[in-house]
Amino acid sequence: MTMKAAIGLDIWTICERPSDFPDSFTARCHSVTSAGSEPTGLLLVADDIETLRKEMIRRGLTCISREPGDDPVIVESWL
Repeated sequence: MTMKAAIGLDIWTICERPSDFPDSFTARCHSVTSAGSEPTGLLLVADDIETLRKEMIRRGLTCISREPGDDPVIVESWL
Protein backbone atom coordinates (compact mmCIF):
# COMPACT_ATOMS: atom_id res chain seq x y z
CA MET A 1 0.00 0.00 0.00
CA THR A 2 1.25 3.47 -0.88
CA MET A 3 0.31 6.49 1.22
CA LYS A 4 0.63 10.04 0.05
CA ALA A 5 1.28 12.88 2.46
CA ALA A 6 -0.65 16.09 1.95
CA ILE A 7 1.80 18.65 0.70
CA GLY A 8 0.81 22.21 1.44
CA LEU A 9 1.65 25.60 0.07
CA ASP A 10 1.41 28.74 2.19
CA ILE A 11 -0.14 31.75 0.49
CA TRP A 12 -0.17 35.19 2.11
CA THR A 13 -2.97 37.51 1.00
CA ILE A 14 -2.60 41.26 1.49
CA CYS A 15 -5.84 43.16 1.97
CA GLU A 16 -6.60 46.87 2.19
CA ARG A 17 -8.98 47.85 4.96
CA PRO A 18 -10.71 44.49 5.56
CA SER A 19 -13.83 44.66 7.74
CA ASP A 20 -12.01 43.42 10.86
CA PHE A 21 -9.19 46.02 10.45
CA PRO A 22 -10.87 48.97 8.67
CA ASP A 23 -7.92 51.35 9.19
CA SER A 24 -5.11 48.97 8.24
CA PHE A 25 -3.55 46.64 5.71
CA THR A 26 -3.38 42.96 6.63
CA ALA A 27 -1.45 39.94 5.43
CA ARG A 28 -3.09 36.60 6.26
CA CYS A 29 -1.51 33.23 5.69
CA HIS A 30 -3.54 30.33 4.28
CA SER A 31 -2.32 26.78 3.83
CA VAL A 32 -3.42 25.20 0.55
CA THR A 33 -3.43 21.42 0.08
CA SER A 34 -5.19 19.04 -2.26
CA ALA A 35 -8.01 19.02 0.31
CA GLY A 36 -8.58 22.79 0.09
CA SER A 37 -7.51 26.03 1.76
CA GLU A 38 -7.39 26.70 5.50
CA PRO A 39 -6.40 29.89 7.34
CA THR A 40 -3.34 29.29 9.50
CA GLY A 41 -4.00 31.93 12.14
CA LEU A 42 -0.90 33.87 11.09
CA LEU A 43 -1.77 37.54 10.62
CA LEU A 44 0.31 40.67 10.10
CA VAL A 45 -1.21 44.15 10.44
CA ALA A 46 0.37 47.41 9.27
CA ASP A 47 -0.56 51.03 8.60
CA ASP A 48 0.85 50.87 5.08
CA ILE A 49 1.24 48.25 2.36
CA GLU A 50 4.98 48.81 1.92
CA THR A 51 5.66 47.46 5.41
CA LEU A 52 3.89 44.22 4.52
CA ARG A 53 5.58 43.98 1.12
CA LYS A 54 9.00 44.36 2.74
CA GLU A 55 8.13 41.54 5.13
CA MET A 56 7.01 39.28 2.28
CA ILE A 57 10.27 39.98 0.42
CA ARG A 58 12.25 39.32 3.62
CA ARG A 59 10.59 35.90 3.76
CA GLY A 60 11.68 35.20 0.17
CA LEU A 61 8.16 35.21 -1.25
CA THR A 62 6.99 36.17 -4.75
CA CYS A 63 4.09 38.53 -5.48
CA ILE A 64 1.07 37.32 -7.46
CA SER A 65 -1.34 39.96 -8.80
CA ARG A 66 -4.97 39.83 -7.78
CA GLU A 67 -7.50 38.09 -10.01
CA PRO A 68 -10.50 40.01 -11.41
CA GLY A 69 -12.93 37.88 -9.37
CA ASP A 70 -11.12 38.40 -6.04
CA ASP A 71 -12.81 40.17 -3.17
CA PRO A 72 -12.33 43.94 -3.66
CA VAL A 73 -10.24 44.28 -0.45
CA ILE A 74 -7.57 41.87 -1.82
CA VAL A 75 -4.57 43.78 -3.15
CA GLU A 76 -2.22 40.89 -3.96
CA SER A 77 -1.02 37.49 -2.79
CA TRP A 78 2.46 36.17 -2.06
CA LEU A 79 3.87 32.65 -2.23
